[in-house]
Amino acid sequence: MTASDFPLAEFDGNSPALIEPAAIAATGDVPERAVVCFFRDVIDEVCGDGRAEVVAETTWESGVHRLYRLPVEGGHVGVFHPGVGAPLASGVLEEMIASGCRTFVACGGAGAVIPGLALGHVVVPSSAVRDEGTSYHYLPASREVAADPAVTAVLSAVLAERDVPHVVGKTWTTDAPYRETHARIAARRAEGCLTVEMETAAFFAVARHRSVTFGQYLYAGDDVSGGEWDSRQWQTSSARRDLFWLAVAAVLRL
Repeated sequence: MTASDFPLAEFDGNSPALIEPAAIAATGDVPERAVVCFFRDVIDEVCGDGRAEVVAETTWESGVHRLYRLPVEGGHVGVFHPGVGAPLASGVLEEMIASGCRTFVACGGAGAVIPGLALGHVVVPSSAVRDEGTSYHYLPASREVAADPAVTAVLSAVLAERDVPHVVGKTWTTDAPYRETHARIAARRAEGCLTVEMETAAFFAVARHRSVTFGQYLYAGDDVSGGEWDSRQWQTSSARRDLFWLAVAAVLRL
């Protein structure tokens, strides 16, 4: 283990850990490809009423996370909600990896850090500033973690083929949405961050540690780029459903 005055910098890459996700992984007809969907309303719409089969479940104190096997043109994809925040979301991702999923595309919302990023505009994260804690348990300390460039290229190509306006760039992953101060937002914008969210850095780190394929779509939701917060009623945007199906198309391409 790397010695440091700061616990997050005490990286220990040894495996196995005392608790491995394989010990509690679900078994069943688990699809190799899965969409990590942060939109509960979309999951209920797409997978409800028997349209998709539940093939695995993982239980945390916050509730049950179900892995659905959804029939789509070209086969089947898994669909699950990872929970919100890096610790929970990465833990659920770990269990889905251990259950048999190997290729993932996530779709979720993010705050706009730069002015002019319209509600619903799609962002493909190419890297994430590691302003959370989970990623430091999977990779040595560094300021950023990069996405797999080949995966980012595929996700961007899927959008371009469908004439979906989008931007590829850096996101800021934080653990503390109520500590997004004016100074911190300005600093992240100055280093090139387009958006802010709570999971991407951890997802990239877990994927690298477990040697699985992972990419992410974000859509610009609330706006934190100005003097006051603007929610823009981001959770009601029709972009959510569209982004889910773009994620399905992308994960089938990978």
